[in-house]
Amino acid sequence: MAATGRMNHELKRKAKEAEKNCSDPVELLRCKCLQRGANGIKGLARTFKIFDDDGSKSLDKYEFSKGIRDYGIVLERDVVDQAFEALDKDHSGKLDFDEFLIALRPKMNASRKSLVTQAFNKLDKTGDSLITTEDLKGVYNVKKHPKYLNGEWTEDQCLLQFLASFDSDDKDGKITRDEFDNYYSGVSASVDSDAYFSLMMTNAWKL
Repeated sequence: MAATGRMNHELKRKAKEAEKNCSDPVELLRCKCLQRGANGIKGLARTFKIFDDDGSKSLDKYEFSKGIRDYGIVLERDVVDQAFEALDKDHSGKLDFDEFLIALRPKMNASRKSLVTQAFNKLDKTGDSLITTEDLKGVYNVKKHPKYLNGEWTEDQCLLQFLASFDSDDKDGKITRDEFDNYYSGVSASVDSDAYFSLMMTNAWKL
């Protein structure tokens, strides 16, 4: 279940409001990303990966600053520097992609994390920590998809479109646990009520 337009609108609104009272550089960067919706943080990570020519999965301060700028986020230079220093926990002068994503994603409480874990485990029928079209068959019904109904798309094409809604970095038709968590941390940030989040996840994935 991808974020609805209403959820994304609410997430963007909340992030814009939160930015007004934000003094922490990392929180400010998070707000700027979330103003782009549930996949905002993922989009920034994808921009960063463009600079990763050597496959090291890390960035120095210059690449970090340029990536933020290229993604279209406007922040003062000193704020960018402060965010980098705060995220560079080991003071190595390099940021690890995975650590960056974990630090930047909005925090979920234990009950919400549990629901996301249950949903992922239900979808990952093969137990290989990846969600693929094969996993989705019998779990996600495409029979009412308009392009399936008119014969334009096969079941697999509909399922691939569904996987793409989670904005997988390399569009390889697979969702990792990190991608799933990153996505739902953005969705979670748009939902105030734990009860509503629980209802939404339970209904979407028949938990």
